[in-house]
Amino acid sequence: MKHIALYIHLPFCARKCAYCDFVSFPGRTDQIPAYLDRLAREMEASIGKYGPLAADTVFLGGGTPSLLTGEQMKRLMADVRRFFAVAPEAEITSEANPGTVDAAKLRAFREAGVNRLSLGVQSFDDGLLGTLGRIHTAREAEDAVRMAAEAGFSNLSLDLMYALPGQRMVQWQATLDAALSLPIRHISCYSLIVEDGTPMKALVEANPGLLPDEDAAVSMQHEAARRLGQRGFSRYEISNYALPGFESRHNLVYWRRGDYLGLGCAAHSLMNGRRFSNTASLDNYLAGEGPGEIETLTERDVFEETVMLGLRTREGVEAALLPADRLEKLRGAGLMAVENGRARVTEAGADVLNAVILALI
Repeated sequence: MKHIALYIHLPFCARKCAYCDFVSFPGRTDQIPAYLDRLAREMEASIGKYGPLAADTVFLGGGTPSLLTGEQMKRLMADVRRFFAVAPEAEITSEANPGTVDAAKLRAFREAGVNRLSLGVQSFDDGLLGTLGRIHTAREAEDAVRMAAEAGFSNLSLDLMYALPGQRMVQWQATLDAALSLPIRHISCYSLIVEDGTPMKALVEANPGLLPDEDAAVSMQHEAARRLGQRGFSRYEISNYALPGFESRHNLVYWRRGDYLGLGCAAHSLMNGRRFSNTASLDNYLAGEGPGEIETLTERDVFEETVMLGLRTREGVEAALLPADRLEKLRGAGLMAVENGRARVTEAGADVLNAVILALI
């Protein structure tokens, strides 16, 4: 039986955040039942195509998966177990927005088999949350974490963002301290990326100098590594920190280029050396449109992806895969280190990761 990571995209949201260019659809939660029907048919078709599959990890992303009711989540997870072999120890993650959960829903998600919750908090500063267009307050985020812990979630993760418009270091430090005061086992820290066509793009274009500069953003990244490191969180990937044993097993499959199957509108897959994705149109997905063009990856594609993804992680890549002369030059510059046959970026290399990757590929 083939073992995979299973990703399910749930593209429904209450309201688009100011920075969001993900495939998500506000105000269409009435279509969730039809969407779950369509997901079940896609699961069945996947087994017909690949044969029996064991899902070692399941990740429910969005959008806002926590817009599902408790009963809808139980139905979805029952379908997952109907079509895939899911081991008792499988990591099953659901993303959640603090503004869309309550104690009863969190208990129902836990009863459905979700054992890891990833809460999109972004900041514990109400002013910055307003700038981001989030639908929750800092207090509601804290309450959501505590309710999740009371509901039986021992594996809790937070998403935080830095280099936000008008953000000062003291605000970032306060957000990190607030996160560390909660029963959290994993924290993702992402620098804001301003995407074209978003309200955030219009805001920063109309207010030059509103965003922290590159040096300030790097300082915030260093502050996260320092503060989290002091509390036992290891930086196992460029943007991700975990207490020992709480690394995201699902995301490690991506970074190691393992096989993963994506189901749902706009979901992406890598199966048997081929990459493909589903339509980004919710209407077309509900109408039964299948995956788009399938890309068979060349040896060069595999090499470049291995380097780009592997060097994001603490474990790095096999040193033998890399051009020896370029690797040695980067080592001499203090940007890379080699240990036990594995090459990884140093802290200085992490600050200029893209440049290091370009130098190697």
